[in-house]
Amino acid sequence: MDFLQPTSWADALAVRARAPDAVPLAGGTDLMVELNFDARRPVALLDLTRVPELAEWQLTDGQVRLGAGVSYSRIITELGVQLPGLAMAARTIGSPQIRNRGTVGGNLGTASPAGDAHPPLLAASATIEAASVRGIRMIPADEFYAGVKRNALAPDELVAAVHVPLPSGPEQFSKIGTRNAMVIAVAAFSVALHPDRKQVGTGIGSAAPTPRRAAEAERFLAAALTDSGLWESQAQLPEPITREFGALVRAAAAPIDDVRGTAAYRLHALEVMARRTLAWAWHDYRQSPNTAREGRP
Repeated sequence: MDFLQPTSWADALAVRARAPDAVPLAGGTDLMVELNFDARRPVALLDLTRVPELAEWQLTDGQVRLGAGVSYSRIITELGVQLPGLAMAARTIGSPQIRNRGTVGGNLGTASPAGDAHPPLLAASATIEAASVRGIRMIPADEFYAGVKRNALAPDELVAAVHVPLPSGPEQFSKIGTRNAMVIAVAAFSVALHPDRKQVGTGIGSAAPTPRRAAEAERFLAAALTDSGLWESQAQLPEPITREFGALVRAAAAPIDDVRGTAAYRLHALEVMARRTLAWAWHDYRQSPNTAREGRP
């Protein structure tokens, strides 16, 4: 097995163009497990941990450009206000050691349906910046996942960064597993309220072949909040709206039975998590000023 270790982004893209079969290595929290158990034996590893550009983030034009190599620990400590949904998800990932190593870029590269970063990225309408020696390509998060552990990257592309709009309203994340830590999600869900444009974002994890949005649930809730004037009044959310939202999230999933849980359990858990996260988000929204705000730092 060849070990390729560029020390600049330009070199990394050049190496990727020459060796498209090389498997990128970011935090290694997924890949090293596969190597240790001999479940995968690539011809080459492309180690990106020494590329400084990937470990940077910037706040520009109402969004965070999050470098693919920024660790979950740094998202929690440095971006908890700017990216609350993603920071909530990051706090549930593995152990402190794994959070110190793991990255959103690695999660995207692996594209596991159970990846914890995917639901909040979908709910926030994030965009993935893919790069190669040919240039840069921007891929909306809901177009990035191509199948079970497959993504939309071309063979010569790498994830450079993720562009996440600053929230104009509350974001929430929830997942359920067999224990509280060091666990792969049995199911996960994220919701984001966007009062500036009177829209809702969602993200479902570990309950379909790919991470996905619950589009019908988003449209229903946005319309219900608009038609009833709740965006402006910030009154108590009626129970029928919450209940229908949960049912539509459940209908958007397509889980399977596996060693972590049955499809029926995942559907039930998603419906409950959708109702609860919406209730939490709406509680936060009611505590905020009675205006549809623009993105905030």
